Amino acid sequence: MPAAGRLLAGAFALATLATPAVHADTVPDNGGTRSLHGEQLAQAADTARRPRVAAGTLAVLYPDIGEPYRKVFTEILEGIEDQTQSRVHGYPVAASADPAELQATLKNSGCRVVIALGRQGLKTASGLDLPLGMVVGGVSSVPEADKLNGISLTPDPALLFTHLKNLMPGVRRVIVVYNPHTNEPLMKLARETARAQGLELLTLEATDLAGAVRRYESALASADGRRDAFWLPPDPLTVDEGVIMPMLLRESWNRNIAIFSSSILHVRKGALFALYPNNFELGRDLATLALARLNGDTARRGVAPLRAVRTALNTRSASHMGLNISTSQQRSFDAIFPEP
Repeated sequence: MPAAGRLLAGAFALATLATPAVHADTVPDNGGTRSLHGEQLAQAADTARRPRVAAGTLAVLYPDIGEPYRKVFTEILEGIEDQTQSRVHGYPVAASADPAELQATLKNSGCRVVIALGRQGLKTASGLDLPLGMVVGGVSSVPEADKLNGISLTPDPALLFTHLKNLMPGVRRVIVVYNPHTNEPLMKLARETARAQGLELLTLEATDLAGAVRRYESALASADGRRDAFWLPPDPLTVDEGVIMPMLLRESWNRNIAIFSSSILHVRKGALFALYPNNFELGRDLATLALARLNGDTARRGVAPLRAVRTALNTRSASHMGLNISTSQQRSFDAIFPEP
């Protein structure tokens, strides 16, 4: 599997490790701007009204991979079927899939909208003639996202910052090292969100691994654990698992500086907390967008950040930083590390 495919599959696999769902729409935004995803879903829900869909009019394309990763797509499909109150046909697609054969199959079934999951699903769907287009899901970022409609795997910064402030009310600044080639749209949204929540967002650009290391070293040298925290966005360059993460985890522990992420694996290793996909609820949200398209609302554009999330907390890191996380707060998280 190519590196990008392994990263996507890994991101999905991590989402299967936690306990029952907590939908992030229940988390207050602390007076922040209303989420674009919230507005998008509310408008789509008004259009959709959860009707049953005619058999075959909606299909799901997802990467043809084995277990345990396939289970993630199965959970998303279950959420789609729950929201549509219908059986929805899922098509596993490999890189070698014949587009003409798939096109004929979808046409014969009367398919009008496709939910494309993962990069392989998106790539395959992009080459098909779909009467009402597609809804995109299960990807961290996509080029020209403003021309598509869907939900990414990247948690909404509003939710991340709200959780940070709930755990550490004294934090005033969030530091993030990012690759502008892949995450500039996310940083634009994050700047607006941070401003609305009274946080300073220090964004540091890095376009190669050496540059990312220098950025982290400089930021760590001047960081104050009482008021600063590091945000790790989904980015294989600036959150490199072999070089960046060991350095950052070591320094954050030595300096009592919180780091938070969108990977449960990072929490297992020592990050304070993370938000990561709730597959079933993500499926329901994607279905809402698809139903709106089936009901004639094809004008909406934009790939919104993820709000259907689960939460993970590292109590050892919290205790090391002197944070008093109450039992009731701990119960609000889906996964706790170290595991009892």
